[in-house]
Amino acid sequence: MTDQELKDLVASLAINQQKMSEEAALSRQEAAISRQEVDRALKETDKAIKELSKQIGGIANKFGSFTEGLALPSMTKILSEQFGMTTINPSVRVRDKSGNEQEIDVLAYTNGDINTAIIVEVKSHLREEGIEQLLKQCRNFRVLFPELADKKLYGILAAVDASQQLQQKVLAQGLYFAKIHDEQFSLCVPKDFKPFCFTAH
Repeated sequence: MTDQELKDLVASLAINQQKMSEEAALSRQEAAISRQEVDRALKETDKAIKELSKQIGGIANKFGSFTEGLALPSMTKILSEQFGMTTINPSVRVRDKSGNEQEIDVLAYTNGDINTAIIVEVKSHLREEGIEQLLKQCRNFRVLFPELADKKLYGILAAVDASQQLQQKVLAQGLYFAKIHDEQFSLCVPKDFKPFCFTAH
């Protein structure tokens, strides 16, 4: 190889190296821009998901309120006629000793010979958590409502939609179960059902 050919080869390699360096720099720059675009798109997607979650939560709350409103007239009738309740309060909010607010869908009670209170939890679609929620409210009743602590306490879980398995679980816990039929809630308990009295022990 001649000196000139060697010089030309080195020059060619240098030019190719320069081109490759420029292309690599350009690729890095394009990658950085792409990363920025991806980051921006992810932030926009996160924002859209948060907004959608907020809207879905709002719809769920409205549907829950609708279900509670649907349940109230027939529940009021059940509570007064079948259980002798004289005071029926929908949507009761109360704070526990830690300051945590709890909402009870319906709290009913009566004095005198009956001397009983009933907590009603209304669900559009019953899940395990709904059963646990009502059980917790019943167990904490004396703390949440010391003025009613001397009363016998029972729980009713009213649901628009509930699997047979969950209905059985409600009854096994000693809770009454109510289901909607022809836009009216009615109790669905077997004749031998023994409700659990949460404050009798």
